[in-house]
This record gives sequence, C-alpha cells and structure tokens, in this order.
Amino acid sequence: MHMLLILAAAMSDPQIATVALTAHQIDIDRGGYALKHTKNDEVKQFAKQMVDDHAAAKKEALALAAKLGVKPEASDTTKSLEADAKKKLKELHHEKGAAFDKDYIDTEVAYHQAVIDAVKNVLIPGAQNAELKTLLQQAVPTLEGHLQHAKMVQGQLNKS
Repeated sequence: MHMLLILAAAMSDPQIATVALTAHQIDIDRGGYALKHTKNDEVKQFAKQMVDDHAAAKKEALALAAKLGVKPEASDTTKSLEADAKKKLKELHHEKGAAFDKDYIDTEVAYHQAVIDAVKNVLIPGAQNAELKTLLQQAVPTLEGHLQHAKMVQGQLNKS
C-alpha cells in the first residue's frame, strides 16, 4: 500500500477516479469473501458494512464518471492495488476460523489507513475536477468510520 502514495503523484482525473473505484471494488470483494468464510458475528457485521458502504460509494463514483463523460483509466497505481489485493485474497484462502478473522481484520485496518492517507494526501490534492474532489472529500469520514470499526473488532479479536 505504501506504493500508492508514490505512484499516485501525477495522475489524471480519470486515473484518480479509477483508483477510487478499484479501492471500493477490493473492499467489496474481500468483504464478500469474509462473509462466506467467517463464523464470527462481529467480523460478519463488519464485512457486510464493507460490502454495503463500498458498493454505494462505487455507484456514486460511477455515476459521477458517467456525468462527466469520464472513462475509467487504469494506471500503475490501480494495477498495484489489484495485485496486492489478489495476493492477500490468496493468503486468506488458506486460513480458517480465528486465524482468518484476525488476518482479515488486520488487513482491513492497514488497508483503510493506507487508503485514507492516499485520499487525503494524494488523490484530493491531485484531482482537478471540483466534483471529483468533493466526492473524494466526502468519502473520508466513511473511511475513517470503517477504520474505527475495524480497530474495535481487532481489539475484540485480540482479547479472545
């Protein structure tokens, strides 16, 4: 994830929008996988929130892209995000029970922290279009809420 900050420095608005879409899709996919594999109610609740919230945010981002006539445009950043997510999902495939829950939640804590940092420090300052900038700014409180929720579940898992 640390690559995100370096690679995102000089991206166009379509590339920035595609990074946001990719980040949402990763959490939808990972949350969906967690919903099928966890037996822990707290983890299940968190994963469902990830799927629901990120699906809604992705829909908003797609609507804005359509309104602005912007076609998704891959970049090194999106490729890096997708590769990291694929690698992580492969690791999660080999885990069960408490080990799965812990790894999934630890991943979500790190992921949301990295995404928040990238959105605040790179994507928002880099966005030229005012509506895209606003969409990104509005995502931050939700992402911060997710981070707090993930940390809370992480704390509960570390107790057991």
